[in-house]
Amino acid sequence: MKRNLLLVTFGIGYFVIASFTSSYAVTTPQETREPEAATGVIAQQLTVFPNAMVAAANPLASDAGQRILQAGGSAIDAAIATQLVLGLVEPQSSGIGGGAFILHWQADSQALTTFDGRETAPASAGPELFFNSGKVLSWREAYVGGKSVGVPGVLRALADAHQQYGKLPWESLFSDAIQLAEQGFMVTDRTAKQLAMGWNQGLKQLQPASVYFYPQGQPLAAGQLLKNPAYAAILRQIAKQGVTAFYEGENAQALVHTVQHAAINPGQLSLADLAAYRAIERDAICIPYRVYQICSMAPPSSGGVAVLQMMGILAHFPLADMPPNSAETVHLISQAARLAFADRDHYIADPAFAVVPVAGLLAQDYLKARAALITAKDQVATAGIPEGALETVNAPAIEFPNTSHLSIVDAAGNAVSMTTSIENVFGSGLMVNGYLLNNQLTDFSLAPNKGDQLVVNRVEGGKRPRSSMAPVMVFDADNNLKLVIGSPGGSRIINYVALSLVAVLDWQLDVQQAINLPRHTHRNDYLALEKGTNLEELQSALAAMGYDVRIQDLNSGLHAIALEEDSLKGAADPRREGKVSGF
Repeated sequence: MKRNLLLVTFGIGYFVIASFTSSYAVTTPQETREPEAATGVIAQQLTVFPNAMVAAANPLASDAGQRILQAGGSAIDAAIATQLVLGLVEPQSSGIGGGAFILHWQADSQALTTFDGRETAPASAGPELFFNSGKVLSWREAYVGGKSVGVPGVLRALADAHQQYGKLPWESLFSDAIQLAEQGFMVTDRTAKQLAMGWNQGLKQLQPASVYFYPQGQPLAAGQLLKNPAYAAILRQIAKQGVTAFYEGENAQALVHTVQHAAINPGQLSLADLAAYRAIERDAICIPYRVYQICSMAPPSSGGVAVLQMMGILAHFPLADMPPNSAETVHLISQAARLAFADRDHYIADPAFAVVPVAGLLAQDYLKARAALITAKDQVATAGIPEGALETVNAPAIEFPNTSHLSIVDAAGNAVSMTTSIENVFGSGLMVNGYLLNNQLTDFSLAPNKGDQLVVNRVEGGKRPRSSMAPVMVFDADNNLKLVIGSPGGSRIINYVALSLVAVLDWQLDVQQAINLPRHTHRNDYLALEKGTNLEELQSALAAMGYDVRIQDLNSGLHAIALEEDSLKGAADPRREGKVSGF
């Protein structure tokens, strides 16, 4: 499918922040804990290469992708090699036991498409999947073990994309990951610290993960050589036989047995569920912003819609004239986020199971009306009523920042923006053939109803849970690709990506400067300012504007590539361990 069915146009105008009275609503609870905790900051510099580039969350993964590009591979080829290594060296965040959203730009045909590799619930799952003795489980009770595991989708999505856009043979893309798994790699400081924190209690209780990550009962140490022969073995099978080796046969049997016989929360996933899984190629959703077009992922990504809503609202204000890191700017961006999150919680779910009014949410008149709701004081936002909306209720769901993002541009100008996840840090704690299984089903609303009304993001058989992942591409007025960007961060992804877009498109910062900016997030709950940054100085002023201000670590993982006439400029988030590679 080509860009784009959901293109929304509007003129650029500015609204004065004025008094406005609005009804208040109970906000959707958001998770305040950050289990993939901040583990330090490393200095990052803007990286420039003339031909091709990979920006990813681990140097070994970036280098694997770069080698594919230098061998003449496409952006999709490089994405496959990068993901396979990430699943080995950054297992807390993503892997073949999880899912992904992929934006792909084919330069010669000027075609933008997306691949939805989001996990699905077992066919037998129902709205009471997370009930026990008639009561809904808490998230902390629900995520560990088998109930939370959805059918992994990342490999199927990558295989479908490779069939259309790959240049190198499928088998050749597995070499780096197999070699590293067999010969060993050094455990990173970030992984070691997260294991030492021990947030995922299931990891210590469930074999074989407990033995792999906590040998002799102690967490892996930074710098320790770690081998994963089981992962190498399954990759060899998938490399030779294709993704059928994952979704059918011995691996499928082992995966299903692990889920159904989990020592904690045995689940319902079946061989039929795995064999029936399909990735979905979808149209991207796009809106104009200033002289640009910003494009992202359609539902079940709520992140794509919410980022575009934020930008569509902010387009009505002169952000270029407003300084970064000012109380005025933080307020304006936070209020746009409030409005977007109110709509996100209310309307977004798997479009195969619910009417999702995407066109209405991104329509000119609707965004103009939403922008007019911004006042000089903080206030709780309520969902609007866009065209095409049906009556529904807010659907609370917890999403954690245990995700990864990679941005790639190949020598032909083709590009990939891919956000990939297993959800909680180290997923469900279940491990099969050297890879961790996701706990993405806890991205559903664990309770299927509020009062006598069903929520749109409830569990249903075969359904894909709502996600905040928001891979983004930006185009100029001549349809030239200008920016590839995205981030992990759970529901904070929406804030991270939108702020970075404002920094590049309005403030004209380079991509590294944009990513280095102090983070602030608002999810229609409270205002978080990044700890240890100059945003802390704004606490009193923002509190006087009515905000519940909290100072905390904000653990983004943005990776971006800006395309210029004679070069590519790449950036990696200093809050993680990423690297930009290229030639």
